Amino acid sequence: MSESRSFRIRPVQPGDRAGWDILYQGYARFYRVDQTPEMRDRVWGWLHDPAHSTEGLVAEETDGRLIGLAHFRPFARPLSATTGGFLDDLFVAPDARGRGAAEVLIAELRTIAAQRGWSVLRWITAEDNARARVLYDRVATKTGWVTYDLKP
Repeated sequence: MSESRSFRIRPVQPGDRAGWDILYQGYARFYRVDQTPEMRDRVWGWLHDPAHSTEGLVAEETDGRLIGLAHFRPFARPLSATTGGFLDDLFVAPDARGRGAAEVLIAELRTIAAQRGWSVLRWITAEDNARARVLYDRVATKTGWVTYDLKP
């Protein structure tokens, strides 16, 4: 996996649970999502279930502290008859922001996408997520698509 500055990017591992939990709780707080321990247990299970499509990367400092995470998965693109990658969650601890962890996580995902032959790496963010959007506007192309949610 990638190494940069004072941290490295690698797949999430079973021993990462405590650090991952802190980051994922921070991500939920950032988006004002009420997240229970049971919800985190389910996602943690997905990340370690080879039959589930969700995978995870972490940014780890040289001292072992996790400072960032990314969750991603493949998705079918029937119109183009291709498979793309979807970045579901990207989060860097507030005290570690500005050191490049998010950019290096995205760069690692770009490498994974290329290795797997994905036609695109796609993600969404909140319109008011200004700090992250500065990075996203630099490394990717903002689309003209409008997103809708329909609750069943």
